Amino acid sequence: MERSIEVNRERCVHCGLCVGDCGAKCLAFDEEKFPTLITGGGRGCMGCQHCMAICPAGAISVGGVDPDGLPAAVCADPDELLGMIRSRRSVRAYKEEDVSAEKLEKIREMLHYPPTGGNLDNLHFTIIGTREKMDGLRRATYGGLSTVTEDSPLFGMKDFLEESWSAGRDIIYAGAPAMIMAAVSETMFAPNCDIVDPIIALSYFELFASSLGLGTLWDDCAYMAAKAIPEVCDMLRIPEGYRPAFALVFGEPETRYRRAAQKDAHSITML
Repeated sequence: MERSIEVNRERCVHCGLCVGDCGAKCLAFDEEKFPTLITGGGRGCMGCQHCMAICPAGAISVGGVDPDGLPAAVCADPDELLGMIRSRRSVRAYKEEDVSAEKLEKIREMLHYPPTGGNLDNLHFTIIGTREKMDGLRRATYGGLSTVTEDSPLFGMKDFLEESWSAGRDIIYAGAPAMIMAAVSETMFAPNCDIVDPIIALSYFELFASSLGLGTLWDDCAYMAAKAIPEVCDMLRIPEGYRPAFALVFGEPETRYRRAAQKDAHSITML
């Protein structure tokens, strides 16, 4: 998004909320007490749209976006959200049916919103949305296992994976009808966020997929296959300058879990 700011002077109430909330400190009042970018502020602006989101009068536009066309901010019910988090399961049994086009479109829309370090547009997502295309990926993956070299974590698993596939079991993709692969730019990221950003995005995806009634599985084998087998990486159409970061398979679950599990707390220090 273009990092430019326009102020509707007829709407502005001079409250200063936008100036105070600007994380990059690139907004200031002009002589008429209207918010404006400071000299060089366009370079510092992160395009986060905080100023547009906080304005009570809808007087600020970032990058030409119409604030009146944006949905109102909402908060989820905390008990329902906690219940969803407690209820999540790793799903390894899926129905034969494809994920509906409606659900895939909702996922596509959601993927615009997970945060990244520096608000950078540094992620790419590949979604394989049909069982037919997943079956093609499966064939390429298992057919390419013989080419996996010793420096790959998949090397020591090759025989087991090939034997399982011959016996009709898809260990790598759990027989799922769909998959999402997150890739990250090799050059454009905030410090250390090349590792963190894609995992944050996939965590958002996992929770949203659960709200759609879909099952998911964090899939280390799929990630390793994309790194180790060139044909697999090619099929995922990962852009030049990006590298695979991690993958989840997903689909309509074959089984439904009736209750949340009891888990011991991780080590937590409250200060």
